[in-house]
This record gives sequence, C-alpha cells and structure tokens, in this order.
Amino acid sequence: MTEDELQKLLEKTLPAADLHGLFVEECQDQDVRLRFSLAAGEAWSTPALLSLVDTALRAAAGLEARLTHLNVTVLKPAQAADVLALSRVIRRDGDSIHAEAWLFSHTAIDPMLHATASLRRLFPG
Repeated sequence: MTEDELQKLLEKTLPAADLHGLFVEECQDQDVRLRFSLAAGEAWSTPALLSLVDTALRAAAGLEARLTHLNVTVLKPAQAADVLALSRVIRRDGDSIHAEAWLFSHTAIDPMLHATASLRRLFPG
C-alpha cells in the first residue's frame, strides 16, 4: 500500500476526532511512519496519545485488526508539538498480530512513549 492509499483509508475509516491532522509520511511493507498535529491552543492528553497509538498500530497491522492486549510505557511527557509515530509488525501468526509503536515529540530522536500490542484480525484472510 502506498502512502496516499493509506492516508485515504485512514481518513475514511477513523472518526474525525482521532485524526489529529494525520499525515502518512512513510508506508513500507509492515513499517509505518505517521505525523499528528495539534489544533491551535490544544495540548496532548493521555486519551489522545492512546488514540494515536491505536491508529499507528492498526496502520501497520491492518485497519481491520483490533487490540486485544496493550502495554504502554510513558518515557516522558508530551510536548506541545507534532507527534511522530513509528509502528511496525513484529510477528503475524494466523489472525493474531504482534506489533509495536513509538511516539516522538516533533522528530524521531528521543521517544516519549513505547507500546507493544497484540491485535486480532476480525476477518482472517
């Protein structure tokens, strides 16, 4: 899937509240890089960051996948800047998918959050 195809699919599938100015920067095989932006005067809340994690994991694993297990480690507070999400599939086993996501403030240098997850495809293929 190309960056443009994933962008259109995410915009069509996700609720508007979860988009946060979403921009697909890179999409290669099972590795995805997304950028999210704050609206003027807003700050990143924990629920918003968890929404970004869910979006990043599903962008890598497939939008038909749903979280079954999630482990999140917050490494430092979010800054009032764009959030860069790097996610990838670690392993596929039937309809189970194991993936991880890293969130960074502005640039992919110093992570602020790491998540590992298991997801299940709703429509095994």
